[in-house]
Amino acid sequence: MRLDDARPVRAGRLALTALLLTTTAAIAQDYDQAPSLDALVESGTLPPVEERLPAEPYVEEMVDSVGEYGGTLRTTILANGDHYNLTRTIANELLVRWDPTWSDVVPSLAESFTVSDDATTYTFTLREGLHWSDGEPFTVEDIMFWYEDVFMNEQLTPSKSPTFVVDGEPVVVTRTGERTVEFKFNSPYGLFLQQLAYGQGHHPVIYPKHYLSQFHADYDSGNLQELIDADPTAADWVALFNSKVSLTFQPSYWQNLELPTMNPWVLTTPYADEERVVAKRNPWYWKVDPEGNQLPYIDEITWAKIDDPQLMALRMTSGELDFAFRHINSATFRSVLYDGQESGNYRFVDVLDLPANDAVVLLNLNVEDDQKRDILQNKDFRIAFSHAINRQEIIDLIYVGQGAPAQVAIQPGHELFNQRLASQFTKFDPDLANRMLDEIMPEKNAAGIRLMPNGEPMVINFMVADVFGMSYPDVMQIVQQYARDVGIDIQIRTTDRARLNTMWYANEHEAYIWNCVGGLSEAYTDPRCYMPFLKADIFFASEWADWYTDHSTGEEPPKSVQALMAAYDDVNAAATDESRLAEMQEFLELSADEFLTIGISRPMPKYMMVSKNLRNVVEGIPITGNLWHPAPTLTQWWFDR
Repeated sequence: MRLDDARPVRAGRLALTALLLTTTAAIAQDYDQAPSLDALVESGTLPPVEERLPAEPYVEEMVDSVGEYGGTLRTTILANGDHYNLTRTIANELLVRWDPTWSDVVPSLAESFTVSDDATTYTFTLREGLHWSDGEPFTVEDIMFWYEDVFMNEQLTPSKSPTFVVDGEPVVVTRTGERTVEFKFNSPYGLFLQQLAYGQGHHPVIYPKHYLSQFHADYDSGNLQELIDADPTAADWVALFNSKVSLTFQPSYWQNLELPTMNPWVLTTPYADEERVVAKRNPWYWKVDPEGNQLPYIDEITWAKIDDPQLMALRMTSGELDFAFRHINSATFRSVLYDGQESGNYRFVDVLDLPANDAVVLLNLNVEDDQKRDILQNKDFRIAFSHAINRQEIIDLIYVGQGAPAQVAIQPGHELFNQRLASQFTKFDPDLANRMLDEIMPEKNAAGIRLMPNGEPMVINFMVADVFGMSYPDVMQIVQQYARDVGIDIQIRTTDRARLNTMWYANEHEAYIWNCVGGLSEAYTDPRCYMPFLKADIFFASEWADWYTDHSTGEEPPKSVQALMAAYDDVNAAATDESRLAEMQEFLELSADEFLTIGISRPMPKYMMVSKNLRNVVEGIPITGNLWHPAPTLTQWWFDR
């Protein structure tokens, strides 16, 4: 931890006349800034803080206390395919956001919003005086650039994100005033605010027009071809444009240091080949604390790039990191990390990290091999595979008893918990599995492996990446033996996440193991583990997911899966909480009928490690799927010396 430039922030200079909530505007124009910016302001390189902030900044409600400026937050990241770690840490700035408890959607870059009674029309009013990290104004023009020139451009966005599509029709976005913009759908969309707050898909606030238009064919001033020629990775303007921005949860977004952002920290060392990633404070950031101090408190964040989770744990126990969560927050490392709290000067923080399942067998139902496709799409095959797995043995051996046998399902105690969905086909019964498989593939070769109708042995190539500290290679070695006992040959192909990402996006895989989101309320807006929904992490039927988004693409799924998709459309359209709950319960019943994925272990609450000097850290924060943390509150973390 470096605190070379730390000093206490000003306290008590703003008189507040009412309780400040997360959306409350500051009521005075007297603000303070980090001391690291003082010299820039004094030299005239940077305007005074009151000129950099919007007319009504977002006021962040403090978890515990107003903090102190300064310091470098040291954390870690996998060397390949871990760009989501960056998104979860410093990229959560959207038109609207979830409050820190993830219970309500509140204004953010938008100072207010209205919703029509029929839930078809959403109008947002932007804060006056917002700026990108390079000082250029952030306006409605940037949102219209995203909509007209990116989202509706077939070359840049041939497949529309379901976040902005209802009944196959994309949203219509219109500028309705100097600071107002309207999103209109052709039918009710009661979940739009929640979807927008998650930031999935091509969300509208990462496309600065003043910067990106130079790479767009519609804005070519005569030098676009020169820019293309100067980039050896860009075959055309579309590739060049995408390399400059892409999405926050894709690697290319974290390579371009020139890209202006609305985030609290700005990349200065990219997620590339260097040994670390670095981000420094955004001097134009638009949030303040209740005392009028511009956020964030911490000057800089560094991510040490480490391939081995064991080395991550060692760095934590030796005091080289101030914060760590992903990849080492499992039962595998818990005892070592617990014992290292004194030497590492950190403490444990409880995390409500409850996805729908910690380890899920994801068979590619759209695999290219026709013979395997027919078998994997057979629900009885998936049921038999499920009965062949001894879940409790895996939990005891790999997860040190931390878990419970379960399918992919909402957590018990939640309003959406479905007992059938959670427990069906979880009994370890290899005899039943064999009997069921005898009906599907009765013939075997000399090695005891079942033969497909074409006479070839039933071999499933499983892609496995060792991520999240979940010991997936170890789990699959055990599952491999279970499968062998019922006549299925599993071949394990270990890879890193980057390679796995490439394969599943291209539909080149046959199966893999991963965790599954949707264990809590985010299941309403992110049902990707309950149906083919979105090409984002879960690829058990990506061709069907493409069809769901746009019926002119992908592959038309069976009628029963189409009925499942229609049921989710009803969830989306529900305008009240009560009707949405009822529609979601019906959707989950249909998902249980389809049984598309095979879960192994229901997760237990996890933990993260933070320096004993860090303050304003939320205890028991929810982290699952799109509930990204600590990004929503990291701006208020501070080092107490």
